[in-house]
Amino acid sequence: MEKSRTNLPEHIPGKKKSGKLGRRFLGSLPPYLMTLPAIISFLLFTVYPILDMIRLSFYEWNGLTEKKWVGFGNYNYLFNVQIDFKVALQNTLVYTVAVVFFLLLFALIFAVWLQKDSKINGFVQRVMFFPHLCAMLAISVVFSWLMDEKGLFNAVLSVFNLPGLRWLNDSSTAMISVVIVAVWKGIGYQALLLLSALKSIPADIFEAAALDNTPPVRKFFRITIPLLSPQLFFMLITITLNSFKVFDSVRVMTGGGPGKSTLVLVYYIYEYAQANLKYGVAAAAGVILLIFLLILTVIYFKLIGKRVHYQ
Repeated sequence: MEKSRTNLPEHIPGKKKSGKLGRRFLGSLPPYLMTLPAIISFLLFTVYPILDMIRLSFYEWNGLTEKKWVGFGNYNYLFNVQIDFKVALQNTLVYTVAVVFFLLLFALIFAVWLQKDSKINGFVQRVMFFPHLCAMLAISVVFSWLMDEKGLFNAVLSVFNLPGLRWLNDSSTAMISVVIVAVWKGIGYQALLLLSALKSIPADIFEAAALDNTPPVRKFFRITIPLLSPQLFFMLITITLNSFKVFDSVRVMTGGGPGKSTLVLVYYIYEYAQANLKYGVAAAAGVILLIFLLILTVIYFKLIGKRVHYQ
């Protein structure tokens, strides 16, 4: 007697659907696998140090003894006890404003000047980019010699019968000297960024302005600047962030002095962490710096980002 056979459908809907989902999942894996090393590096070397710094800011620790919980004591120490922190914050703001202003100004001037293609301009572009390739440490050492009281700068001033300056040993000129070094190092890179943006602007726009007999000054502020606003906005943010992190030039050239005239936040954190072994205070100062940069970046995007003209 033949056994009864159960009539089953040839294709099971659930199995077919799960197979499609499995293939879709496997197809989406390669991008995540390729970015996994970068994600892991970001978590290990950026996110984790930030979280650990925030945790450490609530402890008193010298690196040798056991950590002691102090809550917001380190923050209270920075704002209400230690006046050097406010001085460092003020000096950092002065340095940042000066570097941002002069870098954007001179980079824009040089970019407009080098816009015309010629052999001389090509040579100048290469020479201007060279300081960007040099390490700030080496540049700071060279400028320390140039700005010495018996250095080249004062020798040039003596040729014109001008009195020499105590570039790095006078509180009125020390910060200016550090700003000069930062502008000299970054101007070539920033000028080339603007120059590439200038050359990407369609020539039809300037030809139409020429047919309308638009004055050069009006054409510069109503056409050139708005079309360069994305690059200028990008430069504003990156220069600001880098200026707040200034350390090498201050460490080599002035050591935060004379007095406290060039004491900046990162050097302040370095002193408390390495010289004074107050890692909790240094971590609290780092957290404040992080919060300050986040607030400043949000302000940039809220107030200036709306004025950026994207083509």
